[in-house]
Amino acid sequence: MACVAILGAAAQGYAQKEFQNWPAGSSPQEIGKRVAERFVASRHLRDNTIIYPETCTWYGALTFAQLSGNKDLTRRLIERFDPLLTTDAKLVPTERHVDFSVFGAVPLEIYIETKDKKYLDLGKMIADRQWETPDADGLTSETRFWIDDMFMITAVQVQAYRATGDQKYIDRAALEMTAYLDKLQQPNGLFFHAPDVPFYWGRGDGWVAVGMAELLRSLPAKHPRRARIMAGYTKMMDSLLKYQGADGMWRQLIDHPEAWVETSSTGMFTFAMITGVKNGWLKESTFGPAARKAWLGLIPYINKDSDITNVCEGTNKKNDLQYYLDRKQNTGDLHGQAPLLWCASALLRK
Repeated sequence: MACVAILGAAAQGYAQKEFQNWPAGSSPQEIGKRVAERFVASRHLRDNTIIYPETCTWYGALTFAQLSGNKDLTRRLIERFDPLLTTDAKLVPTERHVDFSVFGAVPLEIYIETKDKKYLDLGKMIADRQWETPDADGLTSETRFWIDDMFMITAVQVQAYRATGDQKYIDRAALEMTAYLDKLQQPNGLFFHAPDVPFYWGRGDGWVAVGMAELLRSLPAKHPRRARIMAGYTKMMDSLLKYQGADGMWRQLIDHPEAWVETSSTGMFTFAMITGVKNGWLKESTFGPAARKAWLGLIPYINKDSDITNVCEGTNKKNDLQYYLDRKQNTGDLHGQAPLLWCASALLRK
């Protein structure tokens, strides 16, 4: 126990060194506020339902507002949500699919911050619906073994655990994560997009990194699946270090130097590393500088409108190398905005 306490104290001290004294305009407070304000003033992505890029950005904006103490921003983010409980209820996702079920993370975060039961009721309904018809192994019927799911499925269950303290939610998330790790993690620590698509797609691996880091933040120390998940996480982080560019960035296909620099994956890997350093899971003298370099590497890609550039467009799986190399580079795509907010939140967490 004494060793754990010393490790935690050392990690906190190092994080204070590496994650402070930012150049002008690059602090998490400044960047987070810019991107969150951009989001709260935006329209819904779709007219008929909320889809996961909006959910992920909303969640990040809420955590950033709370951690930065910006009560006005929190109020406006909740006001953006409240019509979904009444006049815009049609936008609440009903489809049983990972891209939609992750929406439950947002009302659960609002409940965690406000303790207003109406948000808990909606979030729990979605979390429980996801496990209404589990398979023989206890996995959700939404399981498809695409690496994106390692965040999409686990996020809402982790949030339900944070909101309620009910063990069943964290057990579901841990079971799902270990099943995906056992099936999809490669010997080098990275992940193919799917079993039949042997490419290390940046944002796909980013979902894995964030999913494991978010789960480990809440997974009890004595949970029987924690060691397996931590081993998968640290193996991935070690591998990612080998592919980080001198500019701090990662590429559209992680192991292809000819692939273009991609911001959403870089933001996701940065979040996972910041979280690991701050919690003492990663060697601070190695991963602290790497995470700082990555955060600062992202800043030049944020334009005057607070939109990040070089974001890979939405991508289905395809067993075709050129398909991944030729994906369109978007600006202001919420796939890229969300990780900026996650990173800003991670940098502000104690």
